[in-house]
Amino acid sequence: VLRSLGIPTRVITNFNSAHDRNINLSIDKYIDISGKTLHLTEDSVWNFHVWNESWFIRRDLGSFYDGWQVLDATPQERSKGIYQCGPASTKAIKEGDVNLDYDSSFVFAAVNADYVTWIHYSNKRKERIYSDTKKIGKFISTKAVGTNSRVDVTANYKYPEVKGISFKISYSQYKNSLTDDRKILVTAV
Repeated sequence: VLRSLGIPTRVITNFNSAHDRNINLSIDKYIDISGKTLHLTEDSVWNFHVWNESWFIRRDLGSFYDGWQVLDATPQERSKGIYQCGPASTKAIKEGDVNLDYDSSFVFAAVNADYVTWIHYSNKRKERIYSDTKKIGKFISTKAVGTNSRVDVTANYKYPEVKGISFKISYSQYKNSLTDDRKILVTAV
């Protein structure tokens, strides 16, 4: 429909697409102490998800957010009381501007959520045991104009993942900074 109105539009496929039901920007998996999966969250990771992008000028958000906008014709969640998703600016998603209207936080999580595994000991105690920052949002793609070739548009949605650098910090240096649900994140560039 948008193309028939003269609005540039293309189909986008996101592989390892996160479905973040509680909008905490992570996909949480809970296990018990024996390693059995517990179904304590409705978060999920889909093999892929498809949506549309259309090229808009965003007078409502400011010119920085002009360009490709995410529109999902098959939203799985309510947004402002109805099933809709977008138009979320791909620039907002890439920059992490998750507080903007039009579902930018939901789309940000779809392409860039952390996949976090927790051991659930009791209703009040859990421990994060693993966090994968690279699993979600792989090979975000569209079809090339005039051919059946794939065009990688991942860089429109997220910055390149930083390779991990191993180092040691003694527990005594950071133990007072730890809480049950948050750990120190150290990024080396």
